[in-house]
Amino acid sequence: MKKMIIKELLGDYKKILHHDITIQGWVRAFRSNRFIALNDGSTIHNLQIVVDFDKLDESVIKNIKTASSLKITGEVVESQGAGQSIEILAKKIQILGDHFTEDMEKTVLQPKKHSLEVLREQAHLRFRTNLFGSVFRVRSAVSFAIHEFFHKNHFFYINTPIITGADAEGAGEMFGVTAFDLNQIPRDENGEVDYSEDFFGKKTNLTVSGQLEAEAAAMGLGRVYTFGPTFRAENSNTTRHLAEFWMVEPEVAFNNLENNIDLAEDFLKYIIAYVLKNCKDDLEFLDKRFAEEQKSKPEKDRAKEGLIEKLENVIRKRFKRVSYTEAIEILMNSKENKKGKFKFPVEAWGADLQSEHERYLVEKHFDAPVVLFDYPKEIKAFYMRLNDDQKTVAAMDVLFPGIGEIIGGSQREERLSVLQDKMKEMNVDEHELWWYLDTRKFGSVPHAGFGLGLERLVLFVTGMTNIRDVIPFPRTPNSAEF
Repeated sequence: MKKMIIKELLGDYKKILHHDITIQGWVRAFRSNRFIALNDGSTIHNLQIVVDFDKLDESVIKNIKTASSLKITGEVVESQGAGQSIEILAKKIQILGDHFTEDMEKTVLQPKKHSLEVLREQAHLRFRTNLFGSVFRVRSAVSFAIHEFFHKNHFFYINTPIITGADAEGAGEMFGVTAFDLNQIPRDENGEVDYSEDFFGKKTNLTVSGQLEAEAAAMGLGRVYTFGPTFRAENSNTTRHLAEFWMVEPEVAFNNLENNIDLAEDFLKYIIAYVLKNCKDDLEFLDKRFAEEQKSKPEKDRAKEGLIEKLENVIRKRFKRVSYTEAIEILMNSKENKKGKFKFPVEAWGADLQSEHERYLVEKHFDAPVVLFDYPKEIKAFYMRLNDDQKTVAAMDVLFPGIGEIIGGSQREERLSVLQDKMKEMNVDEHELWWYLDTRKFGSVPHAGFGLGLERLVLFVTGMTNIRDVIPFPRTPNSAEF
């Protein structure tokens, strides 16, 4: 007996019409004790199962409930009703798991609409809903497209450490890693924690980025990328922040800032095009949801385009490339700034741009994705290449509508003496990063890279508005359930 998944069956059913197959899944609905809507997670579409009491065990049928798990064997036939091309005439039905109806009444498995907050509280069950089934199928497709893009462009995938002794961002907002008994932490003569007695013999943390290690790999492999979890101990309860999230970080030897911008634009367009081609059913569902959501907003806050249209426009439009200096002039002279509508007024060159400024540039001024470049050196990290003006660095940020910054990157500082000077200025410990400095001593070359937060891209592609809804089990302040 051929065992199939629903997506496979719906996509190629003509070959098996009037053949018996076995299908397994969960009951989404059971109408009139005759029609079961079965879903196995492979697609947003349900498969209709036709139940004939005369041919099946009545005691089994009576125990089928919404959310029951079933194994069904039956004949594939063309559907007589509207809404589906085929259906299964059930010949045998087996209930696979226990079903506690009273408990289910308290869960998001009830066949009704639930708020996103309630769904978040039951993250272990939300995969079974249409919305989150679509979101996580799209997330999977995005992840596959990332690997496919880099593979096609001759990059090597490397795994950088999750436990690290270096702080790539210099922010200090890191989760510590220790094997100490927290009730008996050893201290030195000055009362400081004695990390020499810890597992690694030094202070270690969960990584905020694999960039520094990726740079080292690029110095031998040429083109590399990392794709893994990163962590920020930032006590921020916003719709855009997580304590644990996934980062994609390519590093390319012999690339300059312009090459880096080209790579970022090609990369994003490739992924979005892949999702548009391979996730049509889920995107159509998410597009309808997005449109319904817009109706509930004040007219001035509504999106000008639908979800699918927005994605198609990103592919169609060339990203607008704007220097930080030009962007500051645009923002300072904007009506929003002059009338005090920005929460953070833009007063002078050197200001660190906020999300509201980024979205103004993308959504109102240019009406296109924007790449900002050449930022003031004071507001960027130590590893970014100092420009000839001695005021700016070769940094770049890609800004998307509805999101703001989606990629941040730079040409890296390949000159040893300049890098050392910048590390001193920014109080970055040379001894801690001796190995990073070594990569500038033996055949150093111009090189560049960037970081993409996977969840922010999935937010954009799915039209969701809270980053906690595009990662299976979100980690946020005061929340480490599941």
